[in-house]
Amino acid sequence: MIEQAPIPNSRGVQRGVVVEGPVGARWLGHTRIFRYEVRRWRDGAIPDVAEAVESPHRLTEDPLVAQRLWDSVPDLPALIWGRDELGAGEMWNSNSIVSWLLVRSGLTIEAIQPPAGGRAPGWNAGIAIAQRPAAGGPAERAARN
Repeated sequence: MIEQAPIPNSRGVQRGVVVEGPVGARWLGHTRIFRYEVRRWRDGAIPDVAEAVESPHRLTEDPLVAQRLWDSVPDLPALIWGRDELGAGEMWNSNSIVSWLLVRSGLTIEAIQPPAGGRAPGWNAGIAIAQRPAAGGPAERAARN
């Protein structure tokens, strides 16, 4: 399971955190309540999965693509959630994280659409940042620090 969520107030709990980033402004990120985390863990559970707009969709049967996606999670840029820090045209958020991972996995992103009738602000930002030739370069590394 891969998820993006606020950092809970529970110390010592194993939850597979691989990336943390600030919310709203980089300087606010020094406080736990203004940080998000991306978790990657086997056998994880999403408590509100029943609230999803649409049922999950299988995007590939190829285990190599799935492994590439899984392996790329720690490479996610820890950009400011809710801001367009790298000038991608949309704010960075959970939709950006999903589209960034899908692009990095090698899936054909043009064939994947957000839920019917739904909105996915930030979706295009993830695509744009993942497709940049310098993705993971100095601007993203600076944004992580």
